[in-house]
Amino acid sequence: AGPRPLVLLLHGGGGNPEGMERYGMRPVSDREGFVLVRPAGTGRLRRMLTWNAGACCGWARDQNVDDVAFLRAVVADVSSRVQVDRARVYAAGHSNGGMMALRLAAEAGDVLAAACAVGGAMVCDPPRPGAPAVPILQIHSQDDPRALYEGGLGPPFPLTNQRVDHPPVKKTLDAWIAHDGCAGEPRREPPVTDAQGHSVERLTWGPGRDGAEVT
Repeated sequence: AGPRPLVLLLHGGGGNPEGMERYGMRPVSDREGFVLVRPAGTGRLRRMLTWNAGACCGWARDQNVDDVAFLRAVVADVSSRVQVDRARVYAAGHSNGGMMALRLAAEAGDVLAAACAVGGAMVCDPPRPGAPAVPILQIHSQDDPRALYEGGLGPPFPLTNQRVDHPPVKKTLDAWIAHDGCAGEPRREPPVTDAQGHSVERLTWGPGRDGAEVT
């Protein structure tokens, strides 16, 4: 079948790879034919793991774990075992995992074709000038009770009692719009509303440098 795309699926803070099963990505990978990898962060408890995404989170941040190097090594290791299309390697994550996907895009853009963050903004330094342009998909509820859309100190985590100071989502978008060369007004698609009254709106900036878009 030839080389296949690879998707790194990154769990949230206090989560683990096994818990990512409930996101339903395995049937999608089977259907679409991409390699799905669910790496594990680090922590004192095997089932409560975090990623060092910069200013967050927990054990991984406190121990200054080099998760960018780790995820680079994961991609290289998987690529040595199965045929991977290295031009189509993606990172997607939830919460702290989304933050980590954005840090990987900022610091290892040569590895990624695109990154997606769900419920997590960028808590590391923006990509350096001259770093590769990386398409970014940022999915974030304006009503998120933990990773606050407008930014600010989130509620305490269970057991650890730690709180995360979240940057506003707009700061993440602005950083990537600037880096990817996607300045200007976004394309807006009409909001879609479900039966419960939840609505979603899609805004896309670009294409910019090397065709990258921020959505």
